[in-house]
Amino acid sequence: MARAVIDRPESVAVTGGQREAGGFSSVSLGLRLLSAGPVLILIALIAVVSLMTPNFLKPVNIGNIVAQTAVIAIVAVGQHLVILTRGIDLSVGANLALATVIGGLVFRVSDSAALVMLAMILSGVAVGAVNGLVYVFGRLPHPFIITLATLSICRGLALELSIGHTTMRGMPEAIATIGGGSTFGIPNSFFVVVAVAALAALMAKRMVWGRWIYAVAAAPQAAREMGIPVKWVLISTYVISGLCAGIGAIVLSGRTEAASPLYGNLLELDTIAAVIIGGASFLGGRGHVGHALVGAVMIGVIRNALNLMNVSVFFQMIAIGVVIVVAVEADVLRNYLEGRARNLQAARAQ
Repeated sequence: MARAVIDRPESVAVTGGQREAGGFSSVSLGLRLLSAGPVLILIALIAVVSLMTPNFLKPVNIGNIVAQTAVIAIVAVGQHLVILTRGIDLSVGANLALATVIGGLVFRVSDSAALVMLAMILSGVAVGAVNGLVYVFGRLPHPFIITLATLSICRGLALELSIGHTTMRGMPEAIATIGGGSTFGIPNSFFVVVAVAALAALMAKRMVWGRWIYAVAAAPQAAREMGIPVKWVLISTYVISGLCAGIGAIVLSGRTEAASPLYGNLLELDTIAAVIIGGASFLGGRGHVGHALVGAVMIGVIRNALNLMNVSVFFQMIAIGVVIVVAVEADVLRNYLEGRARNLQAARAQ
């Protein structure tokens, strides 16, 4: 009888340990699937669409997807850095429109491609700097406020400054080549995306500044106590977001060979969607540039597929909205599973 009493706790302990191990492994598997989810979904999406529309995988159409996605991908890289710090930049679309208008006005007085591109980049950076400086030193509760304000300001300025308040035709040949040309059948805008993404990834992963971003996102107060310049780190992300909007303006104005105050409409939503769909989190501190690129390509594939199937543009907007909801719910599930994993790890350690 005594032996049975002794054996029973051991049996219970083994069973409990097995349950903990099983629970931990299932949670870990769920996290891995969520991490790989965006890429797997993109692959599955491409496979399904290619079966439904044979023209999808033709080189010409692939080139169209790359060209149409380039601007979203470039601007999404900057948006990704902002979201990484638990922020948001709603002004990127209007910022891009204003940058194209500034570039178009400079082109009226000088046909120098370098000068026009510099004007667009400086315009984007200036708006990004205003966003960051007002948010940080104005002690605003959230960047939503200032970036929403600059969205309206930039769009109004773009409309006011553009000649006749409409599209201005013409861009230097070099800019048209960057935005609309191709090399060996590959759109030149693809190389711009690769360069921007590679530079952002290098800065985020290999430089001290990149480690500071993750530290600020994870624990701002602890980062301050460690001597990290939290305010300037935050400002830098908005400046880079503005820089990416300026580069996106160069690509878009080159592809259309025009400048317009109406460019970039809803681009802020596309870039936010790209970052979140790709697997980043609104809670900050998690993600890499690849997330933004995967999300941007997914948006491009969805839109292109719906165009090939002659689906109304209004239903395309609905489709993107549904994808955003699914991505946000995936982020909620990921946070829940991470919490479960931490609890199970703590239980196993005890």
